[in-house]
Amino acid sequence: MFMLVLVSSYSSVSSYAYAASLSAMSATLSTEKASTASNYTIQFTTPTGVASGQTIILTFDNSTSVHASLDFTDIDLKDDGVDVTLAAAPAAATWGVVRTSGTVITFTNGTTAVGAGSVINIEIGTHATTGATGDQQITNGSAGTTLLTMSGTFTDTGVIGIPVIADDVVVVNARVQPSISFTVSDNTIFFGNLRTAGACFAQGTDPGAVTCPTTTETEAFNLTAGTNATSGYVITVQGATLTSGADTIDPLAVNTASSPASEQFGMRITASGGSGAVTAPYAAAGYAWTASASTPAQIASAGDPSATTTYSVRQLANISAVTEAGTYTSTQTYVATATY
Repeated sequence: MFMLVLVSSYSSVSSYAYAASLSAMSATLSTEKASTASNYTIQFTTPTGVASGQTIILTFDNSTSVHASLDFTDIDLKDDGVDVTLAAAPAAATWGVVRTSGTVITFTNGTTAVGAGSVINIEIGTHATTGATGDQQITNGSAGTTLLTMSGTFTDTGVIGIPVIADDVVVVNARVQPSISFTVSDNTIFFGNLRTAGACFAQGTDPGAVTCPTTTETEAFNLTAGTNATSGYVITVQGATLTSGADTIDPLAVNTASSPASEQFGMRITASGGSGAVTAPYAAAGYAWTASASTPAQIASAGDPSATTTYSVRQLANISAVTEAGTYTSTQTYVATATY
């Protein structure tokens, strides 16, 4: 008896998709202070890519809170540096973005696949500006380590540890000491012998070397001033006109041109450097003297911090034919006051 036995074999091969690990993962926060709203910038490289319709899910722990009003307008997503269009739901090349819960955000790809090895960059918060500027942020959890898990149907996975601390702000203190500089170049000046024939200008030389009238206006002395005071400085002068006993040479109450053969005493100032400026009536082409022995008059100022300004001071004296004979003097006190 002949028996034929047929033996058949069946081989079964099962196919499994294994999750791959994301690489080059990072999460940068605008602040890592606990319980504080922060912008999040998340970046990773996907070895497998994201196919059409697949999801990327971001899950936070450690009491991290995704604001209830956060939506796609608060998020930017870049694929290899190119912004992707986002909306509430996917459609064609547009990705959908949904706040799934207080700790979860889900991204769903549209129809444009993300290639293997692509770099995904996600910005969540007020620094998201593509399409619209974000107005919602993620609130950090308690002090410690927050874990951000990246998963979804795109099959790649990864976990990022984010430090959260009680306070990430360092207050730095420094002090700049107040300073003001002020100089008077000469403490004694001379007119010499005044004459009716022409104007005389004070000079920093002794009477024997001063010849009046002086044909050219001459600098009697200069002042310098500078300060780091917030509101700058003011310079004043206090002192009477030229005086000899009970006799005086008439001071010029307003800015007036020189007029030889008539009594006049006045001063004119020019400024250079810094931001200081001469105060009227001393800044014009004529001369004036508004101070007295008991009352100071402002002659210059700076309204804010100023480098050194040099003030060139010119003083004029004219006499008439009936100006009383005598030795005339004027003691002038110059004061610089800073306002901090």
